[in-house]
Amino acid sequence: MGLPELWFVIIAILWTGFFVLEGFDFGVGMLHRVLGRTGRERRVAINTIGPFWDGNEVWLVVGGAAIFAAFPDWYATWFSASYLAVVLLLVALIARGVSFEFRGKVDRGGWRKLWSGTLLTGSLVAPLVLGVALGDLVAGLPIDADGEFTGTFWDLFTPFGLWTGLTLVVLCLVNGATFLGIRTTDELRERAHRAARRLGWVGFVVVTVYAVWILVISDHGWAPVLPLAVGPAALVGSIWAVHQARDGTAFVLSATAMACAVAGLFAALYPQVLVSSTDPASSLTVANAASADYALTVMSVVALVFFPLVLAYQTWSYFVFRHRLST
Repeated sequence: MGLPELWFVIIAILWTGFFVLEGFDFGVGMLHRVLGRTGRERRVAINTIGPFWDGNEVWLVVGGAAIFAAFPDWYATWFSASYLAVVLLLVALIARGVSFEFRGKVDRGGWRKLWSGTLLTGSLVAPLVLGVALGDLVAGLPIDADGEFTGTFWDLFTPFGLWTGLTLVVLCLVNGATFLGIRTTDELRERAHRAARRLGWVGFVVVTVYAVWILVISDHGWAPVLPLAVGPAALVGSIWAVHQARDGTAFVLSATAMACAVAGLFAALYPQVLVSSTDPASSLTVANAASADYALTVMSVVALVFFPLVLAYQTWSYFVFRHRLST
């Protein structure tokens, strides 16, 4: 495996890690008003992700930066084509972050309702936009021989891209429900269990269609078959675990389904990094979009030093804040 291939794998790991970790954050943000019947219950739901959400977003920043440094042509074409979508994503993430801070500043129902709505909207828009962008990598965008995007904003809304966005939103909801099952008690936990069971079956259908679709449209080989087959099975296992009140198992299996969905997409994309719908010969690949070996070597050394530190810090933070919260 050469350095370009290694960094494609690292980028796939970073994006997969982001959706596994931030997925339950997004899910709780979308569910806190639905499952929390009182202001106190909603506060408890939000507090379950309070110590984690900002650290989890680091994976997105590093994932984007890794593409910029390791595959500058991929970064330039993809982010230029998705410029307005990136702005929408940033607005959603900023609004979501602000809502955590502002919601409790004024003790009025209308104020809290406003920022709860902002949290819900930001938590929905972010995975939807990211899902559409990732799906477009496989479905293809109008790219010419110079790597320039020749389409319009509306060309970003490919059918598979939209389905990928829907898939990631549903998986975030399942992850959020199973995470609340781990972290809450009493009636809020029971509502989270009911939501996880119902959303789990919806997720099974959506993820199965996603898996079949991506295998049909991509020149995939055998690499993505295993993760894309494991994803729906993991959701069925998660539903079973919820029925058995095995909250930890349910969450791990729902997170596995998310990981398989994202990893399967990158496996189906390889050796390309951005498919051209104009002419397959104009597609960006791992080989023709990579940086020089010296840059990739320096990046590899930095990643070898800092990646274990980030994992250790996040593991410790999850251990410290592992206890259930109650009203």
